[in-house]
Amino acid sequence: MATFRGFLFVFYLTFGLMIYCGEARYHHHHKKHKHSHHASSQISMPPSLPPETSTPGPAPSPDDNWNNYTDIYDVRMFGAVGDGLTDDTEAFKSAWDSACQADSGTLLVPYGYTFMIQSTIFTGPCQTGLVFQVDGTIMPPDGPDSWPKNNSRRQWLVFYRVNEMSLQGGGLIDGRGEQWWELPCKPHKVANGTIVRAPCDSPIAIRFFMSNNLTVQGIKIRNSPQFHFRFDNCKNVHIESIHITAPALSPNTDGIHIENTNNVEIYNSVISNGDDCVSIGAGCYDVDIRNVTCGPGHGISIGSLGNHNSRACLSNITVRDSVIKNSDNGVRIKTWQGGSGAVSGVTFENIHMDNVRNPIIIDQFYCLSKDCANTTSAVYLSDIKYTGIKGTYDIRSPPMHFACSDSIPCTNITLSDVELLPAIGDVVLDPFCWNAYGELQTLTIPPVSCLLEGIPRTILENDLGFC
Repeated sequence: MATFRGFLFVFYLTFGLMIYCGEARYHHHHKKHKHSHHASSQISMPPSLPPETSTPGPAPSPDDNWNNYTDIYDVRMFGAVGDGLTDDTEAFKSAWDSACQADSGTLLVPYGYTFMIQSTIFTGPCQTGLVFQVDGTIMPPDGPDSWPKNNSRRQWLVFYRVNEMSLQGGGLIDGRGEQWWELPCKPHKVANGTIVRAPCDSPIAIRFFMSNNLTVQGIKIRNSPQFHFRFDNCKNVHIESIHITAPALSPNTDGIHIENTNNVEIYNSVISNGDDCVSIGAGCYDVDIRNVTCGPGHGISIGSLGNHNSRACLSNITVRDSVIKNSDNGVRIKTWQGGSGAVSGVTFENIHMDNVRNPIIIDQFYCLSKDCANTTSAVYLSDIKYTGIKGTYDIRSPPMHFACSDSIPCTNITLSDVELLPAIGDVVLDPFCWNAYGELQTLTIPPVSCLLEGIPRTILENDLGFC
């Protein structure tokens, strides 16, 4: 009997060792197989983010789990330090090159780190589905004195010929613009009486150029030296849930500027800065701006257009369901004398004004000097609708201001459900009109009696060939 029990003991011991060794060999083989994959191997679960800390942790190594997840290119894997002092530009370029070549690649700027990078152009074309995921902080050198002389002073981060890309995340892009705003850009005299001009170039923070099918979502960006975002020659741009901040007196810090860019959606965002919240330049059409909170700043503007006798064509622009507060302007169209082209199909709808100096303004005499003489040409403005514009205005200016060109009047301006009252006191200023044609579809507050009726002869009798 004892012999039989001994036999069973030896049998189970041997069998257990066989199972253990088999599992060990399996796990060793499986681990080796996993680590032989490139960073783009297919793993379904996302990585966890490192904890927020003032002292950056070590960069992930090829043996870390980061290397095993689908198309994640953490900039630390390419040498980025993220201490806010080290120049991480080359690491970002290397991470971009890898993510750009991968199918649905993600360049990751990890949470809890601050990366300083120089003026850089991220160039495409890339594979579709590229994501630039900003969970940490990105910033440029601190001011013009720290800006390398051989780098562009007109732009910081440029995305060029990139299609199907998303710039997203809950992180921060800090433009560090304070020292740029203080540049002595106005002419001044030196000791011998000679007038000199100091360099005034200031970098745009984020610029997309000749790129299509873009998404910008969730990003926080602040204190750009100049424009925060600029889109040139782009198509199909969706911007949502972004937050832009800069001081009210910071010069030329437009929130979003678009130029020759079509099919644009700007939704559910907050913009507070020192210039236009959104500015729409020449060559734009099919633009939809919805649920934007703007101010302080210079409002939402079409233009300026026609500078240096240039031609500008815009159509199908809509701004709706938005709030503009403590701003110099509300919804504005501004053009220079001497320009040409046309703006048509513009709708401003359901917009609340809170202590805005010029809630509704058309200014075809836009000028930055004292010499703003009339000329024989102008950008033609037509089919402009103001519906549901309500709130309060700063009594330093009339609540409605339609100053149209002497040579080519504005036509088909329509107003309905407009109620604008003084923010302080009970003095109601009369609207101002000059060579403006249109109609009231409902009574307005204050009453508008200065719009001209019909279509002017200059429009009916001349084939002006606008756009």
